[in-house]
Amino acid sequence: MTAPDDRPHVLMTGPYPEWDMAALQPHYTLHRLWEAEDRAAFIARHAPSIRAIATRGELGANAELIGALPQLALIACYGVGTDAIDLAAARDRGIRVTNTPDVLTGDVADLAVGLALGLMRRIPAADAYVRSGAWAQGNMGLVTRLYGKRVGIVGFGRIGVTLAHRLTGFDVEIGYHDVAARADSPQRFFADLAALADWSDLLVVTLAGGPATKGIVNADVLRALGPNGFLVNVSRGSTVDEPALIDALQHKTIAGAALDVFWNEPNIDARWLGLDNVLLQPHHASGTVETRRAMGQLVRDNLQAFFTGQPLLTPVA
Repeated sequence: MTAPDDRPHVLMTGPYPEWDMAALQPHYTLHRLWEAEDRAAFIARHAPSIRAIATRGELGANAELIGALPQLALIACYGVGTDAIDLAAARDRGIRVTNTPDVLTGDVADLAVGLALGLMRRIPAADAYVRSGAWAQGNMGLVTRLYGKRVGIVGFGRIGVTLAHRLTGFDVEIGYHDVAARADSPQRFFADLAALADWSDLLVVTLAGGPATKGIVNADVLRALGPNGFLVNVSRGSTVDEPALIDALQHKTIAGAALDVFWNEPNIDARWLGLDNVLLQPHHASGTVETRRAMGQLVRDNLQAFFTGQPLLTPVA
């Protein structure tokens, strides 16, 4: 182990799980931004020493933060999404960026299936029905099955493809929308998202976030999905026009939605809480012990590779 004064200085924008903090501490001087009472003063005081940022997907690193760190050379993101990182500002400075792809793909796909079943089979409502004693007064109303349905996947990258594989066991038909058709996929490609929604019984959003996909699932797409259609979003809150979705749920323009992500999380729109046709999750698709340990390890591996002059494992920019 190197002497404490020689450890590379890393700015952390938010805490990691304790096992990751304990693994990082012996090798790096960690500057805990979330604990600072005056963030600007804290950054100014430590800026000359900081070589790397260790951030989380939802916290990112904006242009102001990047610009305040003259020695910054690496941004390591705990998460696959980099839409909260100003990649253009990083590129302008020659700052490398890494993320944690692949290790969370399976968990996100699993939760998408779970949300679809929970939504369509109304599993939370059924649990409440039993607990309330209502079952003694009569059977619960009928629900909608998943198997045999048409499932549209919006975004057919790692998670979308893995989700399609998971869903084959439900004997569903699968279609997808992306910037282009995949030559390696037998699934049906839809160049027009509204056409995919019109075809689908269930629409699952697995897109990356960012300006290119902001509000792509809009009021027109939701109208095309229709009053018998269901929506699941495990991507980013920005990919769905949230006011349009709330309106569609309030007026039963669609049958229901299950959401792991929101526009203003965790301070979500209060109207979500009054809807009985929406299933809510706290952005927890990758929230398993196994995946979070793998994500933390990949962040540490990228930091170690950078500071020892080795190739980065998962470079984004």
